[in-house]
Amino acid sequence: MSKPNSDETEPKPKGGKLKLVVGAILLLGAGAGGAYGAFAAGLIGEGHAEEGPDTPKLVTKGTEDPFAPAAGKGKDDQGEVIFGEGGSEYRTIYYSFEESFTSNLKNSAGLVQLSLAASTRHDGRVLQWLKRHELAVRSAILVVLASTPEEDVYSVEGKARLQARLTEAINTVLEEQEGFGGVDAVHFRTFLVQ
Repeated sequence: MSKPNSDETEPKPKGGKLKLVVGAILLLGAGAGGAYGAFAAGLIGEGHAEEGPDTPKLVTKGTEDPFAPAAGKGKDDQGEVIFGEGGSEYRTIYYSFEESFTSNLKNSAGLVQLSLAASTRHDGRVLQWLKRHELAVRSAILVVLASTPEEDVYSVEGKARLQARLTEAINTVLEEQEGFGGVDAVHFRTFLVQ
């Protein structure tokens, strides 16, 4: 008598492939749900930076800013903060760099000397960060000035491009240091080309 074939004696499991497919679908569904939950919570993807608890908030006119600079500037005789009635619903505050900037221009013997202020509609933390990181911000500003072609400092359009590049450079430093930029614009207080 011959030995029975081992394949014939063991029963084959039924539905093995079906269970594998169902398991894979469930695993993918759970993964997709988890990914969506992480995205919705702002843990992955492009979250909403302004919704975090530690990021500066936009401040509407007439609203108290707990991070506002010390009293004095921008207040009237009664100590009330002065805001314009029209325009944006948000108030704007300014940070003036105490020292001016002097730099050579790109591929030129010309020099530019200017004084700057930065504005923000966010709370006073942006001003605190500008003061805290002023050395790094000044360095970034000087790099932008040194890469500016001479023709840009003589035209209105060129000066507008320079303002945009300066704003971007300041925000880049603040984002690297604090995780949030917040500077809306850069303003020339003085502008001299030699």
